[in-house]
Amino acid sequence: MGLTFGFSGILIALAIFIVASAVRIFREYERGVVFMLGRFWKVKGPGLVLIIPVVQQVVRMDLRTVVFDVPPQDVITRDNVSVKVNAVVYFRVVDPERAVIQVARFLEATSQLSQTTLRAILGKHELDELLSERERLNSDIQRVLDSQTDAWGIKVSNVEIKDVDINETMIRAIARQAEAERERRAKIIHAEGELQASEKLLQAAQMLAQQPQAMQLRYLQTLTTIAGDKNSTIVFPVPVDIVSTVIDRITKGPPKP
Repeated sequence: MGLTFGFSGILIALAIFIVASAVRIFREYERGVVFMLGRFWKVKGPGLVLIIPVVQQVVRMDLRTVVFDVPPQDVITRDNVSVKVNAVVYFRVVDPERAVIQVARFLEATSQLSQTTLRAILGKHELDELLSERERLNSDIQRVLDSQTDAWGIKVSNVEIKDVDINETMIRAIARQAEAERERRAKIIHAEGELQASEKLLQAAQMLAQQPQAMQLRYLQTLTTIAGDKNSTIVFPVPVDIVSTVIDRITKGPPKP
């Protein structure tokens, strides 16, 4: 009697173990890659999934977006400047079957690929581009990573360059370059102003030469301005044509009656 009861307990325990091994519950963001006797069978989930123990094996996959910090990488830019660059990569599994079958430890593989791609892409650009065109560089890195991880069933949705660390010597050189650029722009603006002023003066001189009356009005305006300056002596400019007329009359003498 006791032996029968003990054997029945073993059977009950074995049945409970088999049922527990056969039941899998996958959350909404999880999928189960099922293998039948070592061969891929299908992807199942979410919800309740029944598995044949021993015959079938399941690999649980998380489909949520993974945020991965790329550690600082030593990058030599195209203009031979050494910088340290780190970034953030956002990716997720879109094909659980390929993420399990095509690559071992897809997280580590994506991490290593992100580091090498970051160095390769940024090394093709100059320092000024790293500092001023981050959005375009982010898109270039994301596009290259996404094309290479597509075979693994992984989608790289976004890449963000966080920091570009430059040594102190290069920072001082950049500051001097920026100052020289500001001085160059200031000189160009000053030269353009001088050119415009000279053009306006030339136009005014041509107009006064064509209109003698305007020249007389200009003389009167000048006299008014000088008179308001409290000067003790006022020199009034006399037109050349008037002086010529007076000299001619003195030379020829008074007119005959």
